[in-house]
Amino acid sequence: MLKNPLIKPFLSSFLDLAPILAVVLIFQVFIIQQPVPDIARLIAGTLFVILGLTLFIQGLQLSLFPLGESMAYDFARKGSLFWLLAFAFCLGFGAAIAEPAIIALAKKAANIASAANIIEQTNTAKSNYALELRITIAFAVGVAILIGVLRIIRGWPAYYPIFCAYACIALMTPFAPANIIGIAYDSGCIATSTITVPLVTALGVGLATAIKGRNPITDGFGLVVFASLTPIIFVMAYGMFV
Repeated sequence: MLKNPLIKPFLSSFLDLAPILAVVLIFQVFIIQQPVPDIARLIAGTLFVILGLTLFIQGLQLSLFPLGESMAYDFARKGSLFWLLAFAFCLGFGAAIAEPAIIALAKKAANIASAANIIEQTNTAKSNYALELRITIAFAVGVAILIGVLRIIRGWPAYYPIFCAYACIALMTPFAPANIIGIAYDSGCIATSTITVPLVTALGVGLATAIKGRNPITDGFGLVVFASLTPIIFVMAYGMFV
């Protein structure tokens, strides 16, 4: 039964989530010393989470990873730098604009900004603020992937753009409005989440594999960390100038 192609991924997802479940149950029963509320609902919800995680991982392995690698390889063979960089930017922008965590952060930031009278307390103002924040983060991710692809093509060390990004963050933070700094730092973390990471990783590995003289291990990785730094810079700039 463990060799079944459907049972094995499900069991693997359960084992991945087991430590989290164990921590919650141990603290609930032995530290808080309260019974687990609505045990049937908890079990049902856990099964749904495990099933969703299983399907998500299988979807990545069957579609997003092969798609990203094959498109990167095809663009590298085509030999057009312009279209490769355009594809990299559009991929980063599209993945980030659809990122559920970014959508949630933008909505929460808009609600809090409205309550604090930073923006008008209207649905239109909150919608515009959330949309502008999402576009800013997505544009930053697109720029990061574009620069990362250019780094792979040119063979630059990964730490060059990363050090530059950290320097910009350190210089901008004292001058950025206090109400945008926390949002900017959080946006950098969540910009590289469920949708963005698989596509960006597949793009980098596929491109490094396709280009002669590049190593998929040393050159193919490193895009994700840069994509997590540029949103901090762009969101702080958005708060300072917009």
